[in-house]
Amino acid sequence: IPRRLRLASSLVLVLAACAFAFFSDEEGMEFRAWIAIGMTFGFVGDLCMARALPLRQPVLAGMAAFALDHLACIAAFFALAEALRAALPFWPVALAWAAGALLWVVVVWQPATARSMLHRAALPYSLLLASTAGLSTGAALTFSGGAALIALGAALFLLSDLLLAAELFNGRTRFGPLASGDAVWLLYGPGQMLIVFGAARLLTA
Repeated sequence: IPRRLRLASSLVLVLAACAFAFFSDEEGMEFRAWIAIGMTFGFVGDLCMARALPLRQPVLAGMAAFALDHLACIAAFFALAEALRAALPFWPVALAWAAGALLWVVVVWQPATARSMLHRAALPYSLLLASTAGLSTGAALTFSGGAALIALGAALFLLSDLLLAAELFNGRTRFGPLASGDAVWLLYGPGQMLIVFGAARLLTA
């Protein structure tokens, strides 16, 4: 998949998320605004990872941008719970944290022959990504409509990051041809799309 097409598809999702937020009613505006902010940071992360920006540490910068993406998504879930006057269950987040830590050990830390700051930074990032997945699962179990689409999108995002980590940190040795740029993008792109359009279905009459 050409780099320009990947970045163009990511930008389209940013514009879609911003449009959904702008045309929301008052109840859904904060929730969708946070989703739009998250997609914007995700697009910046895509630019970093694609080496489209003049950065000395593009991977680290990309991780920072995606971390802000996940923080915005987490804020969106709390805004959703407040708008619907409901509490999200915590146990899916706890399970996701355990899975995120385990995957970090198996995919990033344990196979490394030499460990750097990037390997260590991958742990808090993994836990942050797990928080998004856990909260989206809790939302899917609590609310109807687009919440299940968001949870599926977050799961695809998590899987794409797992393959990307295999490629970045251990040379694809555990996942073979699956850990390729196209495989990562064909999980990540639809995952982001499901989050955006799942958010558009929530809080609608």
